[in-house]
Amino acid sequence: MTFSGAVLAGGQSRRMGRDKAFVTHGGRPLAGIVRAALLEAGAAEVLSVGGDLWRLSRLGFAAIPDDAPGEGPLGGVLTALRAAAAEQVAVLSCDLPHASAATIRELLCQTADDTDVVVALLAGRPLPTHAVWRRESQEVLQDLFAGGERRLAAALGALRVRGVEVSRPDTLLDVDTPEGLAAARAVSGAGGGAPEESAGVGASVGRGARAGRGADRTTGARR
Repeated sequence: MTFSGAVLAGGQSRRMGRDKAFVTHGGRPLAGIVRAALLEAGAAEVLSVGGDLWRLSRLGFAAIPDDAPGEGPLGGVLTALRAAAAEQVAVLSCDLPHASAATIRELLCQTADDTDVVVALLAGRPLPTHAVWRRESQEVLQDLFAGGERRLAAALGALRVRGVEVSRPDTLLDVDTPEGLAAARAVSGAGGGAPEESAGVGASVGRGARAGRGADRTTGARR
């Protein structure tokens, strides 16, 4: 499948105290780890949205400014969908020390014509910044954004969403604080954990529904 990758790098990183995109883990900047996972998964291009464009371009990104800086991740997703070349766009946050090509492929395998977003689930909770978005969904998202909505979780309620409980939940964990980064480094130093079996892949979460562990239901469609 041809798909574009996009990494959201425009956050304020207040709790980390420095730009998370360039914090290192295992000697590599976090944004670079995420980019490498997207490329390994087969991305035809990898964009970065927002953040320090010069430094991100030095990491190999096609670095583009956020169309709505300071307005949260929904604006970043909209920017990615506008700029991406492919119909399917894998959008990840920049702060994933264990980002995995295998996890990204699990999401890509669940894309379908009747689905706008395939989103990873962590303990039943959808992670919209670890998801594959259909580019045409930007029309609905733009209407929401213009109406004042800024929450990605609320945006999911207006789209046809499929939730996926991935085989390696640890690959979904982000780091927001120095303590979280230290914990991630400790886990890596110990060799990480054994892969966990998926508790259920392919949970369909329809418009306005909550994602649930092991569910398999469709409760509506985008109109």
